[in-house]
Amino acid sequence: MSTRDGVGGMGTLGRRPRFENSEFTVRIYPGSLAEGTIYCPISARKTTTAAEAIERVIERLQLDRTRCYVLAEVKEFGGEEWILNPSDCPVQRMMLWPRVALEHRPLSGGEDYRFLLRQKNLDGSIHYGGSLQMWLQVTEERRRMVERGLLPQPEAQGDHADLCCLPELNERSLLDNLRSRFRQEKIYTYVGSILIVINPFKFLPIYNPKYVKMYDNHTLGDLEPHIYAVADVAYHAMLQKERNQCIVISGESGSGKTQSTNFLIHHLTALSQKGFASGVEQIILGAGPVLEVSET
Repeated sequence: MSTRDGVGGMGTLGRRPRFENSEFTVRIYPGSLAEGTIYCPISARKTTTAAEAIERVIERLQLDRTRCYVLAEVKEFGGEEWILNPSDCPVQRMMLWPRVALEHRPLSGGEDYRFLLRQKNLDGSIHYGGSLQMWLQVTEERRRMVERGLLPQPEAQGDHADLCCLPELNERSLLDNLRSRFRQEKIYTYVGSILIVINPFKFLPIYNPKYVKMYDNHTLGDLEPHIYAVADVAYHAMLQKERNQCIVISGESGSGKTQSTNFLIHHLTALSQKGFASGVEQIILGAGPVLEVSET
């Protein structure tokens, strides 16, 4: 959990919120209600109620509105679930969690803090749709594989990685698609061969060596949009065509141009270490200060 001016996420905890209107990202685990979705991140404030949070999850995951849903809080792996009242505020409850839980680091003693989406039966009982403990075990394993880069992030319904593929092309559909992807922590989106990046103002675990290997020698569009894909295409085009390549990075001040440049250099350096060319690493790294000066 983190406060944000534009973005926040539970993966990074910078400091305790100071303002009532600060926004947070709350991860809600739908379980068997949405097959293929590990968690659904939604934006919320301290005053956002459980009923409002559930409504956002229903809209994001396109769940059956004829059913009744409740939000449950768990504090122990496979342990007791505390059903939140519609007027309860999930963010306020999250602020009582240990810091390691907010940062999604391993907890000792079987502790496991999270919110679960549950279906409520007509008689008031909770429908779990199978073994709760088994589902938690499978979900935890999949979540860790996603964060380690061994599995891709789940694709949401109606989500388009390339804006050119939108069935209806207008300003609203463009912004809605970008907003939907951003809320899933997908900050990269293609427009043909152009890559749009939205600054998350936090570090995302999508720049480790596994991602370098994943995007090696792939054409644009084969995998989820990523700045590594752009760097990889430019690098291999340089080798194959034996001609200089140019990547243009533009944006407003604070949009993340410098960080994007660093990620590009990181990927190009990793590729050069494979033996395709000698001396490329030092040349690329030496370009960093020049690029910094050109931005100012």
